[in-house]
Amino acid sequence: MALRGVDIMSIAKVPMTPQGYEDLENELKKLKTVDRSEIVKAIAEARAHGDLSENAEYHAAKEQQGMNEARISDLEDRVARAEVIDVSKLSGDQVKFGAKIELVDEDTEEEVTYQIVGEDEADLKVGKISVTSPVARAMMGKKTGDSVEVNTPGGGRYFEILGVKFG
Repeated sequence: MALRGVDIMSIAKVPMTPQGYEDLENELKKLKTVDRSEIVKAIAEARAHGDLSENAEYHAAKEQQGMNEARISDLEDRVARAEVIDVSKLSGDQVKFGAKIELVDEDTEEEVTYQIVGEDEADLKVGKISVTSPVARAMMGKKTGDSVEVNTPGGGRYFEILGVKFG
């Protein structure tokens, strides 16, 4: 989506928790200091082996350098566009970013709890789902007691919101 040559997605804010922001900054620092210098050493060692056209180590190190620089660029962009939201200061009974939502699947009666976090923080194994996930998008603005249909690749699923908590 472009507006006079500007990519709208590149200027949109990226919501995240303070912990998510700190994690991104730590990863960025590691990539720029530790990983970058290790890759430079690997390239120098591979260069010392002679003919670069048939030097697999050299080509692998250069490819790793490209991937590292691309990740650095991506993280710098995300950090620059970060909208850090302190969940501990939020309240209410309406689902929004940072909320911990208790749900029951109306078909299976299985209860689950998810926290809605930024894309980089999402980890389903610990109950953190991305604000852009189908479940989070369907829940936004809803309240305790609401029944919500979530469109998934496997079809519609229905959940009831048992509770909304912050902090």
